[in-house]
Amino acid sequence: MQTIILTIHIILAICITIFVLLQRSEGGALGSLGGGQSASSLFTGRQAGNFLSRMTVYLFVGFIVTSLALVIMSDSANQNENASVLTEQTETPAQ
Repeated sequence: MQTIILTIHIILAICITIFVLLQRSEGGALGSLGGGQSASSLFTGRQAGNFLSRMTVYLFVGFIVTSLALVIMSDSANQNENASVLTEQTETPAQ
């Protein structure tokens, strides 16, 4: 289950990067990619801005949810071990 959520988490991270770069910015970014035509030429300016903004928010929410799910799964897997990270492990070397 952790592998599936981690895969979704990575895909969301890549999609967030792409959607953020496609949005119009003052510096140009990748919004003007495509031979002088805007990547948002399928919509009017306002529609494209709303679509990209909303999709970015949805992707961020999904990213946060998968992050929390991974932390909870990791914590529950390590809950059986009551050892602290700060405690020193004293193991005798095998002779």
